[in-house]
Amino acid sequence: MRKIFVTGINGLLGTNLVHELLDKGYLVKGFLRNKNKYQGKLHPNLELIEGTLFDDFTEVLKDVDAVIHIAAVTDMNLSSYSQYWEVNTNATIQLFHAAIKSKVKKFVFVSTANTLGFGTKGIDGTEKQKMKFPFTNSFYAKSKKEAENRLLENKDKIETIIVNPTFMLGRYDTKPSSGQIILMGWKKKILFYPSGGKNFVHVKDVANGIIQSLKSGVSGEKYLLANENLTYKQFFQKLNKTTKQNPIMIRVPKGILLGVGYFGNVLRFFKLKTGINSTNMKSLCIENFYSNQKSKEALNLEYQPIENAIQDAVEFFEKTKS
Repeated sequence: MRKIFVTGINGLLGTNLVHELLDKGYLVKGFLRNKNKYQGKLHPNLELIEGTLFDDFTEVLKDVDAVIHIAAVTDMNLSSYSQYWEVNTNATIQLFHAAIKSKVKKFVFVSTANTLGFGTKGIDGTEKQKMKFPFTNSFYAKSKKEAENRLLENKDKIETIIVNPTFMLGRYDTKPSSGQIILMGWKKKILFYPSGGKNFVHVKDVANGIIQSLKSGVSGEKYLLANENLTYKQFFQKLNKTTKQNPIMIRVPKGILLGVGYFGNVLRFFKLKTGINSTNMKSLCIENFYSNQKSKEALNLEYQPIENAIQDAVEFFEKTKS
């Protein structure tokens, strides 16, 4: 595995993955919509390719050993499943078949942990558990799950590996995406937090997990790339300690969050664009916890403390937001 084609390289995970691949001596073809938006490091072994996910990739992939597909629609304010399906499912299937046609050896699909069943503290979700409510109502998670199913139906045609990252934090969150949670709690005198929790992971650990899946992953298998299960209160306490701040912390009652979510549903009914809906608010009220045992054993991964990810994200935002 020497030459790798990676989509979505201008995002948090894509940028970090490209850096890790280049550091390990791989040749990388990095795909993105606009070359000018790439904020990662340039390198003689990195070829930037501009286009859309609906392009014909057969020529581009002819000298490629593996495809790592990250690019996806993640916006929470889209109002119909078809808007997610078109990119997250349909474009994924087209790229997958182009890889088969071009005789690529491996196809790694970056999905989400929310296509797998979450657990609670002490009984964490694993790769064997089925998708659960409220994520069964999430257009984003459903579109990723449909793509997973379609790829696995054709795993006999190309080595197919699915990785399921949890909530990633770290440098190069230029949008920002998941790093919004840092900005929500950083430099605040009063910090409001929801009642639930989730699994947090350093984006560099996810990048290394993907690379290890190229070496050790088994076709047809899924790998949760996960680390620390934390309530939101515990997460913000770590943020406070890392940034040396001491805000007043107030838990938002579950009823208020659900009320806000249903109000968002009403706004969506009247075609008003908003990322607020009942599914998203319900997800803030659950303990969305997962196990990393399989990835540690099968991919030989070691995960670093989430404080490192918080520190890296804060340092990046200090440079870019100042």
